[in-house]
Amino acid sequence: MSGIRMKEQIFDTIRHLDENRIVSDEELKELLTTQNEKAIDELLKRARNKALKQFGNKIFIRGLIEISNYCWNDCFYCGIRHGNEKVERYRLTREEILSCCEQGYQLGFRTFVMQSGEDSYWRGKRMEELVSTIRRKYPDCAITLSLGEMTKEMYQRLYDAGANRYLLRHETAEKSHYEKLHPKELSFEQRRQCLLNLREIGFQVGSGFMVGSPYQKLDYLIRDLRFLWELQPHMIGIGPFLSHKDTPFADKENGSLERTVRLIAILRLMFPKSLIPATTALGTIASDGRERGILAGANVVMPNLSPQKDRKKYMLYDNKIATGEEAAEGLERLKERIKAIGYEIITARGDFVS
Repeated sequence: MSGIRMKEQIFDTIRHLDENRIVSDEELKELLTTQNEKAIDELLKRARNKALKQFGNKIFIRGLIEISNYCWNDCFYCGIRHGNEKVERYRLTREEILSCCEQGYQLGFRTFVMQSGEDSYWRGKRMEELVSTIRRKYPDCAITLSLGEMTKEMYQRLYDAGANRYLLRHETAEKSHYEKLHPKELSFEQRRQCLLNLREIGFQVGSGFMVGSPYQKLDYLIRDLRFLWELQPHMIGIGPFLSHKDTPFADKENGSLERTVRLIAILRLMFPKSLIPATTALGTIASDGRERGILAGANVVMPNLSPQKDRKKYMLYDNKIATGEEAAEGLERLKERIKAIGYEIITARGDFVS
């Protein structure tokens, strides 16, 4: 095939993805590897237009509350892994969490995202009662949890208590790769089953993966996209792998901003209605990372509502931004930056609409 025809073909692939939401594995690989700048621009433009058509220029905000950095897992990439003895551990009290919610509500947040390591303290009845209290106090708000793997029974209890959404990245859809990122105590099959359980219960489910994690191959990224296609999540969170100095992956190369942004665009065309955040990792790897994510089709940002004294302790990777515009008190500056690229932050819950 001539070079001219090959250049034309990639534009056909982009158009087909835009119109039909799915293309072949080989075509996905081509989209991820092409150096054709005009094709890349076309991909990003179509993804941006797809998001604008679905959501307008509205960007939803979620108030992130990092409730604990205790974790019993030892994932090789994570700065708060159990084996990292240099972490200054903390655990928010019930009163502190409710205070974060009150502050966020006054600022206009209508979704609270409670995230932690896999901490036995914030499990079971204690978490169930916290969710129930937040649901009673803020009946107009969405409650999102990101607390890791649990039994189906516990997920059901949290759902019954009033939680709406659950975020659990699958991390990688390739079993051999999963086993290189996690200790043997963690199960590739269990992670996938948790996501299926959450969907069956009725949660709005979020999944996703790291871009450029150690040992990741191009074929694994294609499997990630195929797994998400099977799962059909309501939310998809991806970000570049960023290393942490006190983990086994301290010397590994960070993921690519460009590839992450390109994947956001592909995901937007595959999942036009999904909620896709411009993540903190994007804002960490580049000062304009979140803006670039939004211009590729992302439609969510998650300012931090956690107490200032604890934000730098939830250090999943080195140099994680923890104060400034990503934090609640920088909300007005964040709004200004989003406005500068033609978008508007809104306080609506931003539920997934089927």
